Amino acid sequence: MGLRRVAAAVLALAVLALTLGGWCALARPREEQLLPLVLCTWPYREAAEQAWKTVNSEGSALDAVENGCSLCEREQCRGTVGFGGSPDESGETTLDAMIMNGDTMEVGGVGDLRRIKSAISVARAVMEHSTHTLLVGESASIFAQNMGFLSEDLMTNRSLSLHWKWLQNKCQPNSWKNVSPNPETTCGPYKPIKELGSKQHRVSAYRANVHNHDTIGLIAIDKFGSIAVGTSTNGQIHKIPGRVGDSPIAGAGAYADSTAGAAAATGNGDIMMRFLPSYQAVEYMRMGVDPITACQKAIRRIQKYHPNLFGAIICANKTGSYGAACSKSPGLDQFHFMVYNPEMGSDQTVDCI
Repeated sequence: MGLRRVAAAVLALAVLALTLGGWCALARPREEQLLPLVLCTWPYREAAEQAWKTVNSEGSALDAVENGCSLCEREQCRGTVGFGGSPDESGETTLDAMIMNGDTMEVGGVGDLRRIKSAISVARAVMEHSTHTLLVGESASIFAQNMGFLSEDLMTNRSLSLHWKWLQNKCQPNSWKNVSPNPETTCGPYKPIKELGSKQHRVSAYRANVHNHDTIGLIAIDKFGSIAVGTSTNGQIHKIPGRVGDSPIAGAGAYADSTAGAAAATGNGDIMMRFLPSYQAVEYMRMGVDPITACQKAIRRIQKYHPNLFGAIICANKTGSYGAACSKSPGLDQFHFMVYNPEMGSDQTVDCI
């Protein structure tokens, strides 16, 4: 009788193991079903949709990133991407962009790009037609023209109006500090003050906010697991001419590695680029940290030194799980981002930390 009970118990366990094994076999593809994936900073629905159409119809992750960012450049998303927005101190609109191939770790970027509207496509040309990673300024524009891109004015009536109003407001806000005359009350030209020990003029009048830091950062993962990421922006409004932010810098504005995941940042690039938050988040995910926590840890690392940081980051691991985090600051209590995968296409929101 005892032997029969043991045999019955062993049989029951075997049946249970087979049942669970079959269930697990069915469950494993669950992560695969999260691919393809498109993740995009801010509620740039049309750009995310464009990227999704590309990657969901056998297009590459790189094509998806380029197509999504290109649409935002053409549509001048929120006035902070593409031509006709964020004039610098001289009134000119310039562009920053980058694209990264997570399979090969190749990167192409452009900074302070002048007179060329298709910044993300020029960035891809840098990656595919040169051995360089980043080109900047007038030389980047010449490269673009040699690659067949049209040279045209990036200024519009709107950008000229923004610049005129800024001049009428005594050049406020601006990005100067430790200069004379006082940049908080007067336009330049400025000269450095000799006594930096004085508190006079030490704080820049510039303050980051949601209206001038809406960089598009876009992550795409195709059904085979290839990852690409890209960014595009016209940068900080009223910036000092020549300024390049975090967006075209690999590891800062964005980063991708198909063996781990990808991340893209948006916010005060002059601060965020010092901490390489996108690279940091990807490395957290490589260690097995989930995307939400990886994003939060990257933000908190910056908050340690800049508690009032204006910034956010999106993260996706190689299986298609995703997350986002933002730093609570004036004007930013929540962060909106777009998600497209086989299960959804929606605007999602995360509370800032």
